[in-house]
Amino acid sequence: MKKIYVLFSVLSVMAFSNHVFAQYKQGDKLLNLGVGLNSYFSTGLPLSASFEYGFTPEISAGGIIDYISSDISGISYTSMFFGARGSYHFNKLLNINDKSWDIYGGASLGFRTVSWSSSNGSTVPGGSYASGLFLGIHAGARYYFTPRVGAFAELGALGSSNARLGVTFKL
Repeated sequence: MKKIYVLFSVLSVMAFSNHVFAQYKQGDKLLNLGVGLNSYFSTGLPLSASFEYGFTPEISAGGIIDYISSDISGISYTSMFFGARGSYHFNKLLNINDKSWDIYGGASLGFRTVSWSSSNGSTVPGGSYASGLFLGIHAGARYYFTPRVGAFAELGALGSSNARLGVTFKL
């Protein structure tokens, strides 16, 4: 966790020293690497990676993967989510002129796999935390510190958590 705080501290310093114009545009290739702030499974650190390509000046689409694994009192689980993701970028619609910001929202559809095991004879959960199709939604914002690097925050049904922070790279 300390590494995450150091990363965001460095990015914050960059934000105050280098104002840039890197708002989303058609043809952008965005790689997002993030961590969930909480988990649907009550423990563990959700990790995610997503990639989106800008098909139009407002619409991007691509793929996403989430991963989380943990052990709770002898009950272990691992969950992965693989899916397709699309976003609508609202800056033009909302008349946001600060080119460092990218405000977006969208949906994802994919498959979540969950495996459970017990080392103490306990009954393992299932139900809503079982494998199957997963429909997610997200609302987010990116702030670019340089023309190719920024930070993002997202809220919604995100695969393995409902809040995520991370770093964005324009490739």
